[in-house]
This record gives sequence, structure tokens and C-alpha cells, in this order.
Amino acid sequence: MKALRRFTVRAHLPDRLAALERLSVNLRWSWDKPTQDLFEAIDPQLWETVGADPVGLLGQVSPARLQQLAADDSFVTRLDDLAADLDDYLTRPLWYQQLGAASGGPDADQHDGVLPHGIAYFSMEFGVVEVLPNYSGGLGILAGDHLKSASDLGLPLIAVGLHYGSGYFRQSLTADGWQHENYPHLDPQGLPLRLLVGADGKAVLIDLALPGGAILYARIWVAQVGRIPLLLLDSDIPDNDHDLRGVTDRLYGGDQEHRMRQEILAGIGGVRAIRAFTALEGLPAPEVFHMNEGHAGFLGAERIREFIEAGLDFDTALTVVRASTVFTTHTPVPAGIDRFPLELVERYFGPEAGAVGSRLLPGVPLDRILAFGAEDDPTKFNMAHMGLRLAQRANGVSLLHGRVSREMFNDLWPGFDAVEVPIGSITNGVHAPTWAAPQWLELGRELLGSEDLTTLREPETWKGLNRVDPGHLWWIRSQLRAELIDDVRARLRRSWLERGAPSVELGWTATAFDPSVLTIGFARRVPTYKRLTLMLRDPERLARLLLDPERPVQLIVAGKSHPADEAGKALIQQIVRFADREDLRHRIAFLPDYDMSMARKLYHGCDVWLNNPLRPLEACGTSGMKSALNGGLNLSIRDGWWDEWFDGDNGWEIPTADGLTDENRRDDLEAAALYDVLEHAVVSRFYDRDEHGIPVRWVEMVRHTLEVLGPKVLASRMVRDYTEKYYLPAARSLRRSVEPGRSSPKFDVPFGAAQELADFRRRVERAWAHVRISDVDSSGLPDTPLLGSELTLTALVHLDGLNADEVAVQALLGRVDAGDTLIDPVTVPMTHVGTADGGRASFTATAPLPVTGSVGYAVRVLPHHRLLAGPTELGLVTFA
Repeated sequence: MKALRRFTVRAHLPDRLAALERLSVNLRWSWDKPTQDLFEAIDPQLWETVGADPVGLLGQVSPARLQQLAADDSFVTRLDDLAADLDDYLTRPLWYQQLGAASGGPDADQHDGVLPHGIAYFSMEFGVVEVLPNYSGGLGILAGDHLKSASDLGLPLIAVGLHYGSGYFRQSLTADGWQHENYPHLDPQGLPLRLLVGADGKAVLIDLALPGGAILYARIWVAQVGRIPLLLLDSDIPDNDHDLRGVTDRLYGGDQEHRMRQEILAGIGGVRAIRAFTALEGLPAPEVFHMNEGHAGFLGAERIREFIEAGLDFDTALTVVRASTVFTTHTPVPAGIDRFPLELVERYFGPEAGAVGSRLLPGVPLDRILAFGAEDDPTKFNMAHMGLRLAQRANGVSLLHGRVSREMFNDLWPGFDAVEVPIGSITNGVHAPTWAAPQWLELGRELLGSEDLTTLREPETWKGLNRVDPGHLWWIRSQLRAELIDDVRARLRRSWLERGAPSVELGWTATAFDPSVLTIGFARRVPTYKRLTLMLRDPERLARLLLDPERPVQLIVAGKSHPADEAGKALIQQIVRFADREDLRHRIAFLPDYDMSMARKLYHGCDVWLNNPLRPLEACGTSGMKSALNGGLNLSIRDGWWDEWFDGDNGWEIPTADGLTDENRRDDLEAAALYDVLEHAVVSRFYDRDEHGIPVRWVEMVRHTLEVLGPKVLASRMVRDYTEKYYLPAARSLRRSVEPGRSSPKFDVPFGAAQELADFRRRVERAWAHVRISDVDSSGLPDTPLLGSELTLTALVHLDGLNADEVAVQALLGRVDAGDTLIDPVTVPMTHVGTADGGRASFTATAPLPVTGSVGYAVRVLPHHRLLAGPTELGLVTFA
């Protein structure tokens, strides 16, 4: 008989064990091993059964066991010490509190008075811990690592997302190797969450007006990630009509209207949830808003509505919102961007029959909302374009991805070369306490002579690895590989049983794989561009590598395909069928239901991490970072972060056939290159042993990888970069925008600076069609110019009513190609020197010739205002 509903009932905790509740619901336990060990000690067998989940354990442990532990003084002492340690972690000053004052930190004067009081971080998914399955892949894991590192650094950050009733999905395989999806219902009361309630004890609800008079309500669950509250909105409540209860049913599920509702709830509802939470908790309102991808982009429109309601006009409100918003794109191809039919956006944000203005965002004109998402297809609304138009600062997630993004979005800044598009880059990172094996963390403590690992952020700290004997490094790697093999054997047996194999036929799984064999891992989401089956282009060559009697290889593969991606599922089936071969199944396996717990074992134990996407379609690819953090060597296409940090001694690059349009031919060439590198470089180095059985050259690559990549791949480095390069400048821009203006007495009021910039923008956009450079004269060069000879340029500019200080006039000098296109020109500011006939403004500059060969110059005019983040921000430029 099936139950109608499942819910969690917990045992009453004795007074002496009351702190267990607090330790269980603060997700700091997910990266604090002493706390994990404490919970495991309560009931080791139950701990394993509940998947290392403190809340699940407390929900099932017997009252008798709890009474026994309450009488155990040593256990209570451990508990009290860990509770005190958590309190200390949550209250002591950390990096953010010391910012500007710590030795080696940023200059105090640079940041004094502009540290944001709060930062709001929006993401559609968060991979914090496997017991809270609110993630599908790298984007969510990255967001979870961002929160953990923000907590470790002391940032006043509030995160916002959705609580999905069934998470993403649980994956299994059919007998013929096809992916099967299962959507278990997640009882939020059985998860490490608390419900946000008001003073009356009732759940706080936010509401959104939808077309047809419907109201969407959502309650707010709070996951405490160390210092960081993560607000998760949940529509599955009786206040909603049946179809609206399902808005937060699944991550990335449903049709486009379903996704539209989810993204409206995440963006607009997320801002309203923050307002409710900060009011109840007595926290300052966030100053900086960070969109992790464009899914929550409607948050900007909601903030505009708030400012309009407070008395600002639309353009001034937009100016304030842009000043304080950061947008991160993770998308390397236009096909990866959420795009909605325009009529759907019109229906949700437009005025209904007989109504004045939108019910959802009253006071915000529909045409202005539509303009945020405009693209070259007039029937589509582009969420990434909206994110870029609502944020004054934007970035990609690796140096290469930054370049790809500038090219991909170049059309939003017409007239500018891609290199000048104002999209920067901050390379992703990973949270070391979450992903590094305990053995490596213990070695770090031994080298530092301290339990405090915060100095691992500093490159100098990692040089201590040079004091470690190669045999000890190899012992750690071998121990981790053996632990992985034990895990793989257990998962392999479970998978075959789920696929219908009788247990009597599965004795082989007990000896499948070998803890002494070179172990390669490949695990990630399975879109086609990641090329899960590139390794199968020549299946017999791969089989020979796997079965080599002297130097065998074993390969562990995992990954989920989106439920609607039939092509991705076909790739999984192809590799499963290959791995099912009786002669190979002890050397290659596809492990279903890839999640954080499986990933952790793979990162710990694999000797080599394989990554072979179509370059440059991997925005970053943090799985290889996690492997490197455990001494794994990367074997990868030069894409994402690997293009940036590969140095020839920390792994191997797979040569690519960039630019080849025949995809089959390209796959053949790159697969052959993969086999060659694997056979002639990787395998030989792993099995080249000294008299003690240690692969000395391999271990030196492990040491070098840890020393060089260790400090770079940390999420603490990433969050510090975001803080210093984006959050602090955004807070500074916000505070400048709310100050009185300078250009006119009419702006000498609060928000006057924002009004001044909005007025400037309107005037510039009206005038720009008539701004032109009428004359450019050059002088000063000798008959035979030499490198360093000085060139003087004078330009006369028609400004159409703009002031000379409201434009930046620039000369560009550099080498030119056969078509007279400037190549990497030097930019030289030109100075206003007066007014010529006809009211034309005169600008001049003198500069030395910067290069030899065919040299040319150009002159251009751009808008200039002290509150712009840069001269290209408005996307306006005029050339001579």
C-alpha cells in the first residue's frame, strides 16, 4: 500500500545534545570533516544508509541511542567544542572584515567607505551538498562553491534561487543502456532548511500577479551555508491553484511558459524574498546584485519598479540599477541562451484589457522591458541581452571565455572591435574543503603546522610541497585510487542489478578494475559538444589500450543528459554498450546517477582527468580543477580554464583541428590525437617506475600540479576577484549615483547624480546621429618617419549641442593590414583646445609612432561621463 504523502518526524533531542540541531542545519558541516565525523559516530551504519545526511540521521536515530550519547561525557565534550567552533566561525572577523587593512591586501584608501553592506547573488541552481539536490551540473556546483567561499571570506552575501520539489532527476539505466529519469519528491522538512516565518509564526509569502488575474504565491525556505543564507522560493503550497503549485516542480523542466514562470519567480520573486528576509532578520538591504547567468534577469526590472514607486523616473531608476548590477555569462554559444517568444513576454508584462499598466510590474512600460531583451530576431526575447543591458559590469568565466563572449555579444556594441566590448573575465574556482581529499587537507595542516588552512590562498604556501618525499605523495595517490575502486565496484554491482542482471552473475564486479592500474575519469553533463563518445571513434584502439597486458588503462565515465536531449541519451547508450562488452567491463564502466558524492570520489582517485569538448565551447570546465586539487593530471583540449593555465608540466593538451568545418573529420583527427597522447605520453610516464616502484617523473608532475594550480583553482581566489573587481566598484558606482549631481542645480538632490547621468544619456542618444568629425589634420612627421617619431593630430568635431567635456576624442595608432584595418592599435586621448569656425570643437594629440612597418591612424568620438564604467558602455562611437 502506497502512502499519500511522505514527511519527516525527528526524535526529541536531549538537552545536552541540543546543539546537534544547530550543527545539522548549518551546511558548514558539508565541508567540515570533524562535524561529519561527529554525526557518523552517532550511528555509523545509519550514517551510511542516509547518505551522510545529518538531518536524515537525526530523523531516524533511536531515542535510546540519543539518551546513551547524552550520558557520554566525551561525546558531549566533542559536541560542545564543535558548536563553539561554529559560533566562532560565524562571528570572528574574516578577510572581508579586514579588507584594506590586512598586510598585502588592497589599499585601505581604495576601499574605505565603499564595502557593500550586502550582496545579492541569484542563480537558477545551487550545488551546495548532495542531500540538497538543487543542481544539474557545473553552473550549480560553481554557485555552491561561490557561497561556501563567500562564507569563508566573510562576505555579507545573500543567495537566491528556487526550491525544486523533485530536484533535477535521479538517473538509472535500462537493460539496453538507455537513460531513465526518476523524479523523487523531496520533503523540504526532511532537508537542512528552515521556513521563513513572520512574527505571527506563519510562513512569509511573496506574491506575483500573472495574466488572467492569477496570483502566484511562494514561501521561502532558508538554507544556511555557513554565514550565507540561501533563500529558496517554493510554489508548492495550498495558496496556489493546482497548475501554479508546479512552477517549482523540477529544475530545467517543462515548456517555455513553465520556464518563463520559473524565471519570473526567481528574478522578481527573488528580489521580493530578499526584502522580506532582510526586514525580518534586521539586515541591511543588499547594494550589489549579481546575476549568475541570465535566468534571473527580471530582477533588474523589479528593482526599477521599486525605484519608480519611490519617486524616480524610469531612466533614473535604470541608471541606479545598472550601477549596482553584475552579470556573469557562462554561455559560449548563442544556442545556450534562454530566448522566449516575444508574445509570451508581452502577455506576462503587458497591460491586460481595461488595465492601466502591467499588473506584474506596475509603472514599468512594456516597451522598455521588451527593449532589454531585443535581439536580431524580432520575435524573440533574449535573457542574456537583458542581463547585459541591466548590468554595468559583466564577465565571462575564463580568459578564453571572456574573448568568446566579447565576440558573441559584439553586435550589442556596434562600431567597436570585439576586444573593446565591456565584458571582462574572472576564471572560476572550486572550494578546496569540499573537493580536496582528507589526506591532502591533512598534509596541508602538517606542512603549515596549523589547523587553519586559510593561507592556502597564498601561492607561497604551496611551495612547502617541495619538502614532501615523492614516496609519500605516491602513497596518497595510491590510497585514493584504491578507495575509488572500492566505490566503483559497489556502484557497478548496483547498476547491473537495477538493469535486471541476476546477482549470481555479478561475481565479476568484486574484482572489476584494479587499484594499481592507470585510472582515467570522464564525468560531466552530456550535451553533444562535450563529446562523451570521442574516445570511441576507434573502439578497437581504445580496447587495446584498456587491455594492454603490460600497461593497462581503466576508464570511469559518468554523466547525465537533459531529459529532452535524445542525442545526449544516445551518446550515453553508445558508451554503456561498449562498456558492457564481457572482455572490457572490468576496465571501463559507465556509472549512473552522477552527483556530488560520486564526483568527489572520482576527483580524489582518478590519476588523469579527461576533457575533450569542441573548442571553444567549454566556458570554464571546473571538474578538471577539482581533479588537479587532488593531484590528478589533466588530459584536455585547450579550452576554458585549461587554455589559460596549462604549462606543459601539469598535464597534457590534446591537439585540436580548430576551424575545420567537417565535424566528422575534426572528431576523427582529435580522437586520433587523444589516442596518441594517451599511448605515447600518459601511459608510458605512469608505468615508468624506479627501483621502489614509484613513477618519479609522474609524481613530480603531481607535485608541480598541486604547487602551481593549487592556489589558482581556489574559489576563494575567484570570490576575492569578484569582490575587488566587481562588487566594490559596483558599490562605489551605486553610492555615487545616489549623491547629488554636479552639472546643474536641478540635480542637486538625492539621486541627483543618477538623474544627471540619465539626462546625459538621453541627450547623447538624441544628438549622436549628428555628431561627426569633419576634419583631421596631421603634422610633425619627418619625410622618413622612424619608430618613435612624433605625430600630431588635430580633429574638428561637430558636437550638436553636447559639451566638449561630454565626449572623449581618441586617436588610434597602429600597424595596418592589406585592407587598411588597424591591428591592436594604441589609444591616445586627444585634448580639447578650443572652438573653430562653425562651433566645431578642436581636439589635438601628439604621440610617438608605436610600431614599424605599415602604420595608420584613426580618430573617433565616444560619450564621456564620470559615472560611466568605461567609454564603450553606451555602445556609441563616431569615426572620422
